[in-house]
This record gives sequence, structure tokens and C-alpha cells, in this order.
Amino acid sequence: MGQVHQRVPLIDGAEKVGGKLQYLADMTMPGMVHGALVLSPRPHARVVSLNAAAALALPGVIGVWWHETVPQLRYNSSIWYVGQVALNDEAMFAPVVRHVGDRVAVVVARTAAIACAAARAITVEYADLPAILTADAAAANPGSVGEGEAPAFCNPIDHVKFVHGNPDAAFAAADLVVETLVSTPRSHHCAVEPHACLAYPEKGGRIAIVSPCQSVFAVQAVVAQATGIAEADLHVMKSPIGGSFGGKAEPVLDPICAFLAATLGLPVRIVLSRRETFVATRTRSAMQGRMRIAMSRSGRIMARDTVALVDVGAYSTGGNYLPGSMLQRLVRLYDVPAERYDGRAVYTNTVPSGAFRGYGSPQIHALAEISLDLAARELGIDPVTIRARNLVAPDAIEPWQGLSIGNGRGLDCLSRGAAMFDWQARWARRRDTGRFRRGIGVAAATHINGCYPGEEEATSVRMRLLPGGMVELVSALHDLGCGSDTTLAQIAAEVLGLKAHQIGITPADSDLCPYDLGTRASRMTYIVGEAVRRTALALAGEIRVRAALALNEDPGRVRLEHGLARSEEGEMSLAALADWMIGRGQTLPAASETYRASGNPSSFAAHFAEVEVDTFTGRVAVTDYLAAHDVGLAINPMLVEGQIHGGIQIGIGYALYEDVAIDPETGQMRADSFARYTLANALEMPPLKVLLVEEGEPSGPFGAKAVGEIATVPVAPAIVNAVNHALNTRLSDLPLLPERILAAL
Repeated sequence: MGQVHQRVPLIDGAEKVGGKLQYLADMTMPGMVHGALVLSPRPHARVVSLNAAAALALPGVIGVWWHETVPQLRYNSSIWYVGQVALNDEAMFAPVVRHVGDRVAVVVARTAAIACAAARAITVEYADLPAILTADAAAANPGSVGEGEAPAFCNPIDHVKFVHGNPDAAFAAADLVVETLVSTPRSHHCAVEPHACLAYPEKGGRIAIVSPCQSVFAVQAVVAQATGIAEADLHVMKSPIGGSFGGKAEPVLDPICAFLAATLGLPVRIVLSRRETFVATRTRSAMQGRMRIAMSRSGRIMARDTVALVDVGAYSTGGNYLPGSMLQRLVRLYDVPAERYDGRAVYTNTVPSGAFRGYGSPQIHALAEISLDLAARELGIDPVTIRARNLVAPDAIEPWQGLSIGNGRGLDCLSRGAAMFDWQARWARRRDTGRFRRGIGVAAATHINGCYPGEEEATSVRMRLLPGGMVELVSALHDLGCGSDTTLAQIAAEVLGLKAHQIGITPADSDLCPYDLGTRASRMTYIVGEAVRRTALALAGEIRVRAALALNEDPGRVRLEHGLARSEEGEMSLAALADWMIGRGQTLPAASETYRASGNPSSFAAHFAEVEVDTFTGRVAVTDYLAAHDVGLAINPMLVEGQIHGGIQIGIGYALYEDVAIDPETGQMRADSFARYTLANALEMPPLKVLLVEEGEPSGPFGAKAVGEIATVPVAPAIVNAVNHALNTRLSDLPLLPERILAAL
């Protein structure tokens, strides 16, 4: 292979390293004005009045807008296309604020500094309303949330029940039943780039929106619903993204910027501060879970009974999908003959939640993998052995949606990873008894490859030969910084006999690109990559036909390699072919293909962690780590390894440090800055080893499947299991803060 399975550098890497790539906060336009938000300090209150006199008196202030002066159109920020049915419970500015950090007003001024000063000068009168600040309180008070609001919001917003097999009989026949309670926190994406948006009027009355988004069409749909501006009058362009991890999947600022640009006839930009990004955007959902596992003496799982309560915060966003999403992941990992699942999602008066690298997978896997480890301890069975006895086999049919898991290689990840980690020797090591105690842990995981069958999982790609021999690739691509543009360029280049840098990627633009759901659900390589491969094959066929004419050769005897069209009779570069065609007034070769998925295979992983716990302070250090991943085939092993390294960093933080820590009495976020929100930094990162299991996935491009989200999923339970092994504890509340460890000791 020429480009696929090669460690190709990022095609935009030089721009990034050289500081030449412009992110949205770097962009300026003539006449551009700046917006600043006024955010609620109350978790639930009616906005009685707003006094903007002091703000409007400041030189350079253009205006102030709040719920009385903007459209009161309800929308859902997680929709993907116009007309999608969703719980429409959000507005640009609502008369009732529903969480600390909810939007109250926006100030527009000539400079960002003036806008921020004016926002601070505004005084707001609130009438407090009863607040529900915990999931327990929400579950205990089903029904309408927010008396007197229109519309009324009801708890639970989603409730999924599922039964497979005969759980009652399995529990009655079990040799051991273990029940475990697990809680996972709200964590924040902490992308280096804060949320930002720029909107400006175009000729003809349209509004252009430049956004570091995950779907230009989602932005178009949300803004149309929120503002009343027709979809056809919105032109959305993606800007380079300085990190997302799911945090920019939903348009937060885009409706406001578009409305202001349309109202003022000026370019309007809003860039949030770090605190605003914490309190006014999205987090990962918190979850409380209970799992009962029925086990045979030999270590086979006979049945599971799972109850999950998900706190989605003040607005639905996509939270109503979470209980089903968690169930989808749960039943794909182990061959369990009987399952009972009860998942609820509830509103609380806290910051809304949204997509964050795994969308339910980290929460449900923490519950399942910590529970299984504790069951293994009761049975006296090695944690690797108990997983090996229960992992699903390739081509298994999962019981909820009836889909094949494809060529799933979970057992290969577990067995090869255990050997590389030297698991057996480490497990046999005598347990420490001094101040510093070492332990090892393992966790397995699975994740999806796309949205099938929940949506029409399809995408379209256009490609054409350009003068000079480059090839243009047009699709709704949203590289979130992880290198997906490079991966897709490699796929196209492999087929066309070019180098990745010879594929010109057109940034996502709603006026230029065919529709696509966006970068979500681990679908970019598996779905869009296959569409790119098929389009490249069609373009290659067109190029061979044209080259055959130029070479006086049969098309079937023309090969594309090293930038050349070759046959036994001669060769010519693609640049020369383009010149030859242009000189004869011919249209250059082009191709367009639409690919629709017909399945949703699983990716698998097994992670192995070694930890050292200081029993005097409760601090945990991860001292060694190995991640084994079933990726089908790594299109770019370097980028795959980078994804896994980044996923481990997020997972270590999730296990040990990260929690926005919303006060259950006041609704205030305690960890609303990098000074207060603890991340796993370079000093906390252990030596990392990555083992790629590449056994191919027939339905993926060149056998590839996803790795981006699953890289985070097993990390936290692997670390928790290692800590429990080191201390002989039953810790199960994340993060494992020192005070929790000391209390357990």
C-alpha cells in the first residue's frame, strides 16, 4: 500500500506548528463588532426586569438584547437537520433561567473589552423559583419542572426499559449475585479553544456563519429553528477547530450571532471566556448506576439487572437519547443470556449536558466493568480470565437492535494485551502492605461505528481532477484536530496513486458540500472514509478512460501510481493529462458517490493499568498503562496512536480528578476554571503502550473502523479496578479523590 497504513504527517501540520492556521478568535472583518453575554447567577428564576442604562451609556456600546427583544422560538441544539423531531425546550434568551450560567442577555459593542464591561454594568432583577439540583431530587419529583413555565418540562425526559431472556430464572439459579453502585461525575471537555462564533450579512440578504462546529448542517438547522431565518438564507462555514471532544457538536452561540448580524447588518463575533465556556456550554452527563450480576461458579455471567439514572441538566439537548445509547453499548460487549435494563434521563437545574467522547459509553462501562471486577473477586477468578469467558465472538448478534457486531476482536485485545502487559506475573505478585501500594486493573470496552440504524446513515462525496494534477475532495468534513482530513486524504490517495498532500480538502461549507450528519458517533473513518474510497474508485475509472485516449491505450491496461497514468505503451503525469484535456476543451474527470451504511459493527478495546496509591495522602499515580485496540486496520497508525494517547489522558482525569462539582445546595459550579478544575497533565501521564489489533472489518474502508471515542471508554474502570486491587477496597464513585480513598481505608 502506498498511503494507507502509513504514518503520514497531518496535512495541515505545518500550518499549525508554524502558527499560520487561523482559528475563529484570530479572524477579523471590516466593521466587525463584538458580543458579550450576561449569564444567570441563579439556578432557577424568572427574569423580572433588566436595567441596561449604565451599559448603554458606555462609549462604543451598540445595544442590548434579552428575551423581550429577541424571538421566543423554542429549539433543541442537538438536532442534525431541519424538521428533526426533538424536545424543543431552549431559547436564545428565555424569561425563566434554568441553571447558573443560563443566558440572560447579550451586549454588542465596538470592542470585546467594551462589550464585557457593559455586560458587567447591567443589573437584572430575578424572582427565584424552586430548583432541582440533583438527579435523586429529579427522580423523586416526576412531572412538571418549573411551575408556570411555558412549555412545561417533565421528568423523566426519557425512560428506556429492555428485557432479554429470563433474568428472574437466571438470578434464582446463580451461584453468586453481586450488586454494585457506581456514580460518574459531570466532566468538561476543556478544549484549548473556547466556544466562539462569527456571523455577517452577505449580498442578497443571506447570513453567513463561521463556526468551529462538528456539522455545518446542524448549525444551519438549529439557527433556522431558533431565529426564524429560513434555512436557505443561512450559509454556514466550518472554521479550524482547536479541540472539541463533542463539546462543539451543538451550536450554542450561533443563533445569537446570526440574529445580531441580521438585525444590525454588521459582522458580529462572540468569543467566550474560559469560565463562560465551563458554565454556559455543555458537560458530560453525570450518572448513578446500580448493577446486579448473576454469576456461575465457573465465571460465566448468567444475567445482569441494570438501573441507570442520567442527569442531563437544564435542557434536553440530546440527553433523551442517552439511556438508549448506554443500553446499545452495554449489550455489545459480553455474551449475556439474560438482561434487564432500566434507564432514565432527568432534567435538573444545572448546566446542560451533551456529547463528550463516547456519549454514554464511559458511564455505562464504568458501571459494568467495576461491577464485573468485584464479582470476579468474590469468585476468586482472575479479572482477565473472567472477561475472556464472557466476551462476545466475532459476528455475534447483539440482542437489543439485532445487529451484527462484525469482525469484533475483543478477545484478541484482551489476550494479546494481557501478554504484552505481563498480566499473569504482575497479578501473582505479593500484595503490598506499606504506605505505597501497587495494584493492576483491566477493563474491556466496545463502541459503535456510526448512527445506523437510528438515522439514515449516509454521506455523499464529490471529487475531481484539478489543473496541476491535484484532486479536490468535497464533503462535509469536520476535522476536530485529530487528523481525520489526513486520514481521508490517505484513503483517496491510495486509490488514485497519489500522496495525501495531493488531495485538496475543501472545508465544510453548507453551500458547497452535500449533506452529512457530521462528525459524531465514531463515523468519520468508517462511514465517510468508505464514501471517499468509493468516490475515488469512480474518479480513478474516469481518469483511466481519459488517460487511455491520451496514451492510445485500452482503459483496462492503465494504472494510476506515483502521480502517473501508466500503461505498457507509455505514461503521463496527472498534471500533464489535465493540461492535455484543457487544451482540447474537455471537462476534467469528476465523480460523485453516495454511500449508505447497512450495518454498525463494533470496535473493541482492553486497557491495562498499574497504579501506586499513597495510603497516607490518598493520592493515586498511574505508573504504567497499555491499551489494546481492535481497529480493523489503522489507516494512519501514528494518528491512531495519538487518538488513543489523548483518550487515555481524558480517561485518567475522569477516573481520578475531573468533576465540575456543582454545589447541591446553590447550583453554583465550583470548578469553573483551569485553576479549579483538575486535569491529568504531563506529570500525571504514565508510560503508554499501544497495541493495535488489525484483523480487518469487511465493511470498512480497507478494513478500517473507529477508534476516536472508544479510546476514552475503558480507562476509568481500568484505573478504579487497579486501585481496588491495590487496597482491597470496593471504591466505585468517580473521581477517586484522595478523601474518598482515605475514607475507604
